[in-house]
Amino acid sequence: MLASCRAEGSQADIHPIRDAAVAWKDGVIKWVGPESRVPAQYHSQQIYSAGGCVVVPGLVDCHTHLGFGGWRADEFEQRLRGVSYLEIARAGGGINRTVAQTREASDETLLDHCLQKIGAMIRLGVTTVECKTGYGLSEESEMQMLRVYRRLRERQPADVAVTFLGAHVVPPEFESARGAYIDLLCDTLIPVIAEQHLAEFCDVFVEDTAFSIQEARTILETGQKYGLGSKLHVDQLRDGAGASLAAEMKAVSADHLEYTSEAGIAALAEAGVVGVCLPLATLYLGQQPMPARKFVEAGVPIAVATDFNPGSAPSYDLPLAMMLSCTMNGLTPAEALKGATLFAARAIGRESVAGSIEEGKRADMAVLDVKDINDWMYHFRPNMCVGTYIRGLPIA
Repeated sequence: MLASCRAEGSQADIHPIRDAAVAWKDGVIKWVGPESRVPAQYHSQQIYSAGGCVVVPGLVDCHTHLGFGGWRADEFEQRLRGVSYLEIARAGGGINRTVAQTREASDETLLDHCLQKIGAMIRLGVTTVECKTGYGLSEESEMQMLRVYRRLRERQPADVAVTFLGAHVVPPEFESARGAYIDLLCDTLIPVIAEQHLAEFCDVFVEDTAFSIQEARTILETGQKYGLGSKLHVDQLRDGAGASLAAEMKAVSADHLEYTSEAGIAALAEAGVVGVCLPLATLYLGQQPMPARKFVEAGVPIAVATDFNPGSAPSYDLPLAMMLSCTMNGLTPAEALKGATLFAARAIGRESVAGSIEEGKRADMAVLDVKDINDWMYHFRPNMCVGTYIRGLPIA
């Protein structure tokens, strides 16, 4: 069975084709349909067999903080002992701790880290990855990470979408001068990043320990002025009206959404913003899960991603996040698959080239040793991907 995951229909419509075949040339899909109907022009081409396995579009992880220095395993223990995420952050841990570790890391250390992790993601069937900055939070360190991501694109086969998250938190040296830090983002970093084509999106974390609605609006408006799409971390720890801001800004995605109000859900639906479900962060932080079923029923397309980072989601296992989106967030296995393919591609502006198996798109596919999609999510095992194809080439 092949799940093509086209845009037509609902979140649950994955458009399965039994006894399917796919033909591609130069990395682009030319034909897909039942094997019995393969056009004659492709009969003499090299054949790859899926061996009776299930074939799905290459998975898209549309929210990761891939590049960082150091880990925070001790904070994991603190949270298990009852210390909250906000308490850890206010005591100097959390994001600011990773900022200090990242600033100390060399280009090569950061690149090696990214290559190792993205290689493991490819073996899980992931073919497109969004990578955020946000652990440098200085002009020098943010630019360093952006240059590392540019090299990452050149050193491995997966597609990499880069997001500038200079507005992750206000770094310690600007605690008493928030306005000066926002000026640095808007007057210096965003113009240079846009001019050098180092990122496609600008992201802001809206939260009590990060940025306010008005600060986020200012930063995103600047990004849009310079051609960067808008993304937002919102409503993760409380309802901060972030979803409504995402709708107002016509953001490509609003991510987290654990505490989004009914009004916020309606605003996202009306604006066509993709909501991104991040169950690994919910699991690690012991939070209220995002009510994904409410979003789907309201007409909000829901993507599923890992939020891979060293603090609140230290796992890059997208199939695991998909399974958790079923058990914790109320998605069905088919809805989770569409959320990790087509809708995830839409959340990073890749829906025209990735996220589904159809003519004109990249030949990015994952071959799964499972009976069907329900079996994959229900009988969860470490890795059921037995083949990853990127632009038509077998990679893993």
